[in-house]
Amino acid sequence: MDILSRMEELILLSVWKLQDEAYGLEIRLHLSEILDHDLSVGAVYVPLKRLKKRGFLDSWDSEPTEERGGRSKRFYKLSKKGLNALQQVRTVQENAWSDLPDLGLGWVPSKN
Repeated sequence: MDILSRMEELILLSVWKLQDEAYGLEIRLHLSEILDHDLSVGAVYVPLKRLKKRGFLDSWDSEPTEERGGRSKRFYKLSKKGLNALQQVRTVQENAWSDLPDLGLGWVPSKN
């Protein structure tokens, strides 16, 4: 099993959530919103490149636009390997969190 880091997992989930709007800036904004703090460009783009290199993401460039000064956007989509990795992470987390004793915080994890 190829284990994902927490940031890699969150990036794959963001790509899945954003679907056709999954490009660098939107992914970064989405992650900043759910984490409730601004992320640096490198905190998102470095893992995006790594995830693509490892086969978890596919990418393609849009047509250049005047709005972006003649630059294109790089869009991302989960590959089959990326979808499988997310499912494996979910299964591992559910197994790890199941049947835990009370944490003493007034909260008890659900049992599956």
